[in-house]
Amino acid sequence: MDSFASLFSHATPTARTFFTGTLCQGIQFADGGYLHLLKAGTLTLARNGETDVVLTEPTLMFFPRERVHRFVVDAERGADLVCASVELGNAEGNPIGQGLPEMVILPISAHPALAPVCELLLGEAFSERDGKQVALDRLFDYLLILIVRHVVRSGAVPTGVLAGLAEPRLARALTAMHDLPQKPWTLDALADTAGMSRTRFAEQFRAVVGRTPLDYLTSWRMTIARRLLSRGKPVKSVAAQVGYTSAAAFTRVFSRIAGQSPREVEPLGTSHPGSLNDCPPAAR
Repeated sequence: MDSFASLFSHATPTARTFFTGTLCQGIQFADGGYLHLLKAGTLTLARNGETDVVLTEPTLMFFPRERVHRFVVDAERGADLVCASVELGNAEGNPIGQGLPEMVILPISAHPALAPVCELLLGEAFSERDGKQVALDRLFDYLLILIVRHVVRSGAVPTGVLAGLAEPRLARALTAMHDLPQKPWTLDALADTAGMSRTRFAEQFRAVVGRTPLDYLTSWRMTIARRLLSRGKPVKSVAAQVGYTSAAAFTRVFSRIAGQSPREVEPLGTSHPGSLNDCPPAAR
């Protein structure tokens, strides 16, 4: 059973590369999620209210949700970096974004499974090959999946949907909801899918995932609905795809959870701080 397949098919993490080069001035990141890959140089990661982190070796830094952070570098040497904005749909209740830690820092030397794709990514970033942008974005997309896989297997998140996917019996029920959100699921049916008693399933699901099974199902349906609506799908069609026989009933639930009507949903997008200035060759 691939517990990620349906989750990613409806809520696929995506990345957009916006900087490759040598950063020789401080920069602050405030909006959205980010992936940064340090290739060489010394970089100080600063966050309000937290101890600064000094990085001196190739390191992957992942901020899945909006979290103000700053980079401080030596103006003479700078730091060789690749940066991408990431889209996890956090504002729409995407369980991937909600289930990840606030920050993930992974030194490449300590995580050999990441090394091959990071080497490919750096090779593309510091070259002038045709198709560079597309190649970088695809590699970052793959890297996002590897990070999510690492978080689940390492047990880094004790609660949330990713913690639930790490528990085989809960994973069966979660995967069933991800696969068939339109099905009229009941607590009994989900417990049977998990191979657990109704009471035990309800208790363990809430303890691990952090909400009741049916509350999670509703949230998941609305996550899918927002994605479909943002792509211009009509409300009636979206309602049917997420298990509602009435567009009016769907609209009531969506408006309550999302804080806006289905017709007010705008296209999704990512944000980043704009163009970062690469150091001139003489400063490296």
